[in-house]
Amino acid sequence: MERKTKHILKTMLLSSVLLGTAACKNDREEVLEEVTFPAEALKESYTIDRLKLLNIDPKIEGKLTWSIGDSIISDHPQLDFVSPLVKTYPLTLKVEVKGAVKTYKSTIIVNKELTPYSKYISDVFEFRPAVGQFMNEVPEYVTGNTEADMLQRAKESLIGGNSAMITLGGFGGYVAFGFDHTVPNLEGKDFKILGNAFWGNNASTTRSGSCEPGIIMVGYDKNKNGKPDEDEWYEIAGSEYFKNSTIKNYSITYFKPNENKSPVPGSEFWQTDVEYIKWQDINGNSGFKTKNTFHTQSYYPLWLTNASYSLAGTRLKDNFYDQSGTGAYWVGTSYEYGYADNAPNNDEASNIDISWAVDKNGKYVKLPGIDFIKVYTGINQEAGWLGEVSTEVAGAYDLHLN
Repeated sequence: MERKTKHILKTMLLSSVLLGTAACKNDREEVLEEVTFPAEALKESYTIDRLKLLNIDPKIEGKLTWSIGDSIISDHPQLDFVSPLVKTYPLTLKVEVKGAVKTYKSTIIVNKELTPYSKYISDVFEFRPAVGQFMNEVPEYVTGNTEADMLQRAKESLIGGNSAMITLGGFGGYVAFGFDHTVPNLEGKDFKILGNAFWGNNASTTRSGSCEPGIIMVGYDKNKNGKPDEDEWYEIAGSEYFKNSTIKNYSITYFKPNENKSPVPGSEFWQTDVEYIKWQDINGNSGFKTKNTFHTQSYYPLWLTNASYSLAGTRLKDNFYDQSGTGAYWVGTSYEYGYADNAPNNDEASNIDISWAVDKNGKYVKLPGIDFIKVYTGINQEAGWLGEVSTEVAGAYDLHLN
C-alpha cells in the first residue's frame, strides 16, 4: 500500500513538472509573439518647412516615448512636431511592450520656407455673429448679401496687418480664422488678439473701462487640409474658467424680429423697443433684447434667413456695472487673463499662451502649436444705454514672428 501511494505521488509530481514546463514554454512563445517589433517603424528622415506641423504615425502599439537628443518631447502614439528654427533634429522613438524595448532612430530636417510667412491672419473660415446694435453695420450688410458675402466682408476686415474691426454681437457670436503657418507653443505668450478694449483712470489697480471679454478656442491642422473641419477645438482656460461663476455648455436662441411691428418704448429715453428681439436660453430663461435710439437698423443678421438660430459655449459672469448708480455711467471690468477684447491692444494682458488650452473635459493639453482660432462673445448682459456686451475683433498675430 505504501509503495502504491509513493508511486501515485511520484506520478503526480512528474505530471505537474511536465505541465509547468509546457505552460512556461507556451507563455514564452506567447510573449515572444506579442512583442515582435516591426523592423522599421520610422522613415530614415522627415522633411518639413519651419512653422509647419509634421505628423509622424509609426502605427505601432505599446508605450511610446519620443525624444529629440536627450529631451523627451512626447509620449503619444503619434508625434506632432513643429519647429520655428531651420535645423536638423535627431529623433528617437522608444517602444516598450511587456518589458521588451525596441528603439528606432530617424532625423527631422526643418527647412526655410520658400515664401515668407505673415504673422497676421491669413484666412477667415466662419463668421456667425449674434444679434446686436452694430449688426449689419460692422461689417456692413448690403441688401441681397448672402452668408458667403458677409464672410468675404469679414475676410476683408481681418486679413493682414491693416485690420478693420468686426463685431460679434451678444453671447455666442463668433468668428474663426487662421494663419499661413503653425503658431508654435513656445515658452511665454504666443499670440495676441486685437479688439477695442480700454482701461480708464487708475487702470493699474482697477483694470476697468470698457472690456467685452470673448472666449478663445484654438486648434491645429492635424489632417493638413487647411481647414478647421475635423480638427478638435480646445478652449483657452482664462482666469475665470475654473470658477463656479462660469457656466459651461450654455446656449441661447435668438428669434428673428418682426421689423414692422409697433415698438414698445421703455421708461428711459434711449429705449426705443424693449420687446424687440426675443431670446430663450438652455435654462428656460427668456426675454427680449432692447432696441435703442442710437442704432435704428435691424439688430438681427439680415443674411440669415431662418426664423431663429442658436449659439453655445462657455458663459462668463457679467462684467459691466453701473458706476453712477443712475444708469448714466457703465463700466466694464477686465478679467485677469485669457480672453479676447479684455485688455488694451498695447498691453501684455491681451497676450495669450497656448499652454492655457484645455480639452472638453477641462484637462490641460500640450499642443505643439495652433493653426486656427475661434473667438466668441462670452458675456450675456445688457449694459443699459450702452447696449449688449459684444466682443469685437480687429485682427490677431503671432508673437514669435517679426
